[in-house]
Amino acid sequence: MSLTSQASGGGSRVLVLAAGVVGAAGVGLSAAAAHRGGAFTGTAANFLLMHAPVFLAIGLAGGNRCLRIASLVLLAGLLLFCGDLLARDFFGSRLFPMSAPIGGTLLIAGWVAIAVSALWRPRP
Repeated sequence: MSLTSQASGGGSRVLVLAAGVVGAAGVGLSAAAAHRGGAFTGTAANFLLMHAPVFLAIGLAGGNRCLRIASLVLLAGLLLFCGDLLARDFFGSRLFPMSAPIGGTLLIAGWVAIAVSALWRPRP
């Protein structure tokens, strides 16, 4: 069974994996922010923790193609946005120019696409 295969019931193993990694990173970064400080680290931790349940829910429940693509857009945005914030705190520089705004835009687009997926009708 490959990593990208569908879980039983139409879910996605990749999204369940992402949920676990994102959630664990959020908890670890929350601890780092509490002990080390760093406003950007705390913000990244909060974003990771609030998005982990989304990936778990979509990964377990499955959904239409639009919903699965929307969750991947959300994941890409989360990685760019949080990656840039963490690079600022840990390395003192940005991930790359415009990475946080691009990540934020992808986060917004992912949430809008999740809303649109509710209106998506499967082909007969």
